[in-house]
Amino acid sequence: MDADESRQGELTSAYLYRLIAARENEPRRKRLFEGLTRDAEAQAEHWVKRMRALQIEPPPFHPAIRAQLVGWLIGVFGPQRLTHVLTAMKVRGMSVYRGEGMRLPSKHDDVGEHHKNRDDRPDAVSSGGSLRAAVFGVNDGLVSNTSLILGVAGAGPDASIVMLSGIAGLLAGAFSMGAGEYVSVRSQREMYEYQIALERAELAEYPEEEAEELAMILVARGMDEEEAKRYSSAIVRDPARALETLAREELGLDPRDLGSPWAAALSSFFSFAFGAAVPLAPFLFFRAPNALLGSIALAAAALFAVGAAISLFTGRGALAGGARMLAIGACAGALTYLLGRLLGVSLG
Repeated sequence: MDADESRQGELTSAYLYRLIAARENEPRRKRLFEGLTRDAEAQAEHWVKRMRALQIEPPPFHPAIRAQLVGWLIGVFGPQRLTHVLTAMKVRGMSVYRGEGMRLPSKHDDVGEHHKNRDDRPDAVSSGGSLRAAVFGVNDGLVSNTSLILGVAGAGPDASIVMLSGIAGLLAGAFSMGAGEYVSVRSQREMYEYQIALERAELAEYPEEEAEELAMILVARGMDEEEAKRYSSAIVRDPARALETLAREELGLDPRDLGSPWAAALSSFFSFAFGAAVPLAPFLFFRAPNALLGSIALAAAALFAVGAAISLFTGRGALAGGARMLAIGACAGALTYLLGRLLGVSLG
């Protein structure tokens, strides 16, 4: 990244910080983004001096259309709803919206010990998120393939055609889900890697300013100002630890837990396939009409079980969650069966 690109990036960040500060009502967060505005402008001036030393006159700054659009969205929705967009725009401090639950270091903490003994919330959240994604993947496969099988069965073809349709639905859905999840996680990981690379470059170029930014973020999250400065100054003396801390506090992410696109894709593929196989299984062992009745009964039991499992993440009662999912699946299946029936009659 050349000097003018770095200058433009810092001025864009300052432009967005200013808009966030204007939109923010909470005093500590408002002061944070006002301070980050000043720091970004100072860092931009650093690059201006570098350019002029090379006898290059910086061109006037105008926010790019993308930055203006994001600025408009800040005014409409507020910064809290745009944390991922703002992180991608090189806006620091988003952890004050996403990471209030992280334990702050205290004056009794040794800097190294705080990092070795910090709680494992990021890993725990990641594990919980994987379990949640798997449950919802099973639910997607179950509902979509049950509806497909009932829709085809409603049209009145042989059980072999229904089974073939179910297999096609399972494979098409599983590959689609897996590919979509791979692209999603890969894109997110690339964005995080880019942001971490920017953080590494800035830490090498102006560590004192990075320490000041970190201190302001910690103060905004409730830490005593003097303790925040002491902690931040100590952190930047160790570049590896400083990068990890800045990524966590400024970007709201853990550099060691960015997620694997392949793991996400395979998890999505197999969870969808598992759910989609449930209504298909009776057709492998029974003939019509027993196969269709068995498919309906097995899908109903699975829908109730998945609804009960989803209640673990929603806080609803297991019986209520199971009954709701069963009702949703029953409505979807009944509608597709009726549509298949109508189409079978009209096309027949």
